[in-house]
Parts: sequence; structure tokens; C-alpha cells
Amino acid sequence: QVRLVESGGGLVQPGGSLRLSCAASGSISSIDVMAWHRQGPGKQRDLVASINTYTSTQYVDSVKGRFTISRDNAKNTVYLQMDSLKPEDTAVYYCYVTDRTRIGLRAYWGQGTQVTVSS
Repeated sequence: QVRLVESGGGLVQPGGSLRLSCAASGSISSIDVMAWHRQGPGKQRDLVASINTYTSTQYVDSVKGRFTISRDNAKNTVYLQMDSLKPEDTAVYYCYVTDRTRIGLRAYWGQGTQVTVSS
């Protein structure tokens, strides 16, 4: 079993920045894709950004140029640097990690961290 612990959420004014972290621990085989999803009030959970083992990244259009996803493989940690935050970025942000085991890929979710962008 893999455990994900997120940190870094909070309240920030429009135009501000936050950095989210998600550390994986436990019975890790080989962490594959790491990603961040978010779920705004009354909305479905959607992918924000992902990064694979080759550090190839993908972003949803609404955050391109403002958010940066990165990973530290030695620490099994994924980060999301969020700059130029907007009120519409307000959501619960969830870390998502896949672990490549001998019997296949297993996916894990973090508990979520609240990000609120408001003046």
C-alpha cells in the first residue's frame, strides 16, 4: 500500500502563488505517473497537470503558463507551483500517483488540500 501526504494549500489573494507538495511512502515498487487533479465547488474532479518518469509534462489549457509540475524521484514527491492564481483556481487539489508493481499498475489518491483564491 502506498500512502500520499499532501501539503501547501491555503488562502491566497488573486495574483498570488502557492506550492503544493505530495510525498509518497509505504510499499512503493516504482512510481510511474504523478499528477494533480482538482475539484471545484459543484464540479467534477479534473486533471490539472501530470508528469511521467521521463519528466514529460501535460497541463490543462486553463493553467498553462501559470502552473508548473515537477517531481523529485529520490523523495517520491511531486510538486505543483501555482503562480498568478485566479479565483477560478479555487478547488480541492488531489495528488494522484501510479505505482508500477509486478502485477501491474496501481493508482493512489491523496486526501486533498484546499486552495482558496480570494481577496
